[in-house]
Amino acid sequence: MEKFLIKLQDIYERYKELSAKLSDADVIADTALWTKTAKEQAEITEVSQLYEEYLSVMNRLKQADAGIREESDPEMRELFLSEIEECSASAEKLKEELKIALLPKDKNDDRNCIVEIRGGAGGDEAALFAYELYRMYLNYCERHRLKVELVDINETELGGIKEVVFNVNGKDAYKQLKFESGVHRVQRVPETESQGRIHTSTATVAVLPEAEDVEVEIKDEDIRIDVYRSSGAGGQKVNKTETAIRITHFPTGLVVTCQDERSQLKNKDKAFKVLRSRLYDYYSTQNRANYDEHRKSLVGRGDRSERIRTYNFPQGRVTDHRIGLSLYSLDTFIMGDIGEMTEALTVAEREAQLAGEE
Repeated sequence: MEKFLIKLQDIYERYKELSAKLSDADVIADTALWTKTAKEQAEITEVSQLYEEYLSVMNRLKQADAGIREESDPEMRELFLSEIEECSASAEKLKEELKIALLPKDKNDDRNCIVEIRGGAGGDEAALFAYELYRMYLNYCERHRLKVELVDINETELGGIKEVVFNVNGKDAYKQLKFESGVHRVQRVPETESQGRIHTSTATVAVLPEAEDVEVEIKDEDIRIDVYRSSGAGGQKVNKTETAIRITHFPTGLVVTCQDERSQLKNKDKAFKVLRSRLYDYYSTQNRANYDEHRKSLVGRGDRSERIRTYNFPQGRVTDHRIGLSLYSLDTFIMGDIGEMTEALTVAEREAQLAGEE
């Protein structure tokens, strides 16, 4: 028996054991124990039910194989042969699905996330491109029923953004957007270019899983909270009261600002949510050196030579350099139709994991 099938048998036995426990009167009477048992069972239900289906198909295959060995009637042999072919194909398909189901899950996939976009190399053109990426993600989230909450935005006078931070809440939010982290490069002729020359600019994107309150401890003595007036593009004051919040975390040097809400309390809550997520990311990498390297792997330095994806407007092409996929649908892609690309990245990650398991 193949190694992964032995592992599946062990999981299936555990699933049946947990199912029996959930019907036990003593377990039902202990709310905490029942909840713990139900949670463990839920984690292996999908793969166990898939394995049950595989066992059923293999049983049909065994019966058909025995039947064709004993049967001499040509018509009955043909029926058994057809059953064998059908079951063999189903078994192979189920085995591939089971291999995928056994792959380790990203523990952050089902979390909400924080998205940060910043203009990189290219000045005003980079800021305009950063705004287009922001709009692209807003449209994508709307189509997939993900809720977006703006945390902070630093706009330019020409309609671009130097930086924007926003929360994305909803089913598998982090899973859907995690591959967007990195340097995004745009190639096009800016409206201000009189010679018609193509310019290259960049923007960086970082996608962080949202941390739970219990995962990150923020001590009062480790932070400073500053309150100031919100400002708009070019420093124009847009709020005469001090509602904007800046939180500085001394041990790590991380700084978070929020000025989207008119309420100081709401801005403070949003800022703490972002800080917790950045600290979760920070402490997950254990130390500052690793954190700096990790952030660089997420967003790079914003140089033109660094990129995970290129948006070539003259050719109407968007290319993801990690998997070598080019789509000639840039006009709809930049408006939020990025599903084909994210699915291809998910498949590529899965194939890499499968190759590592072999």
